[in-house]
Amino acid sequence: MFPISKLKTLVLTCLTAGLAAALILYPKASLTASLRGLDLWWEVVFPSLLPFFITAELLIGFGVVHGLGALSERFMRPLFNVPGSGGFIWVMGMASGYPSGAKWTADLRKKGELTKVEAERLVAFTNASSPLFIFGAIAVGFFHDPSLGILIAVSHYGGNVLVGFIMKFYKRNEDLELRESPYSSIRDAFSRMHQSRINDGRTLGKLMGDAVTKSVDTLLMVGGFIMLFSVLTELFKQTGIMEILSFLLSISFIPETFHAPLIAGMLELTTGIGAITQTGEPLLTQLVLVSFILGFHGFSIQAQIASILAETDIGFKPYAIARLAHGLLAAGIMIVLYYFYTHSSLQTKSLAIWNPKENFTTPIMEFFHHYGPPLTLLMIMFMILFKWQSHSGKTYNKNTPYRKS
Repeated sequence: MFPISKLKTLVLTCLTAGLAAALILYPKASLTASLRGLDLWWEVVFPSLLPFFITAELLIGFGVVHGLGALSERFMRPLFNVPGSGGFIWVMGMASGYPSGAKWTADLRKKGELTKVEAERLVAFTNASSPLFIFGAIAVGFFHDPSLGILIAVSHYGGNVLVGFIMKFYKRNEDLELRESPYSSIRDAFSRMHQSRINDGRTLGKLMGDAVTKSVDTLLMVGGFIMLFSVLTELFKQTGIMEILSFLLSISFIPETFHAPLIAGMLELTTGIGAITQTGEPLLTQLVLVSFILGFHGFSIQAQIASILAETDIGFKPYAIARLAHGLLAAGIMIVLYYFYTHSSLQTKSLAIWNPKENFTTPIMEFFHHYGPPLTLLMIMFMILFKWQSHSGKTYNKNTPYRKS
């Protein structure tokens, strides 16, 4: 009998060889797709996520997360069965977008602030799309209707909350050693924050340098995955794999015009969502599929999160299953919301709170378009300089007088 491990090696080798062959056969298409992914990363992804990453690293270093966690324990534990520090990760993850929640969950797990089970629960519902992407890129950029941003946001974040509540029961019997602690007062929370900062021990300069380097390192990894899956999506089109997968979807209830966009969205959500909104199919069908893809995250984002979790003992399987559940729940919520949207005055009044010409995301996106690339290059150069200086200092400190053996 052929061993499973050898079969896995054979399959991975064949897939990698096939990818290399496709890159050789379609060099122009691969380069174009890679540059498209690079543009997305250095114009929008890097400059939009970097401030959140650096701020979160500083808050963790100063002990603020531990202080807020003590206060958040009173609702995070009953609702989601995770420590209060998960409240910070949940809010920051929604504000900054993927894969922030996974990064900060992994950091707290490394510090021993979370058990393995708690971390697996937390990472399942703390990775969400940012409001900037939902309102700016999807509602205004793709649908050209800011009022739809409310529907998409409510279905997306609502599905996320439901996933978190469901994960409360994940491995409940294996987590009987939960660290029960009385609810903390503001004074207790401040004392915990202060003690955490003292225990950290890093100076302000060291903390800021570490925050920048760790954030840039993570975002470089994110950029690599964005470019890789952008190329994979294009190669699927060039090699005919997209048509094969579309044929397999023909047995489903999904209209044929959505097959290719849905497959593209399963790989990389931005490409798929853009293609779905250009199909000309009924708006409800478009919104349902967009909600599902946002909840599923796409394999590109899932690969980013898998890479982050690989540095810890946090399992990836619970997160992957939660993504399917999130997509289905968000799609169901969208159907209900759309019914009220079309059978009430909300469609023309309450939801139309932003004018497309005066949308709050417009100046932000224009700023990223003009200043995102130089900011990206500047921060990468700063990280390289800081690492070089740190390495030089360590090398110098390790020098000891020569001793004869």
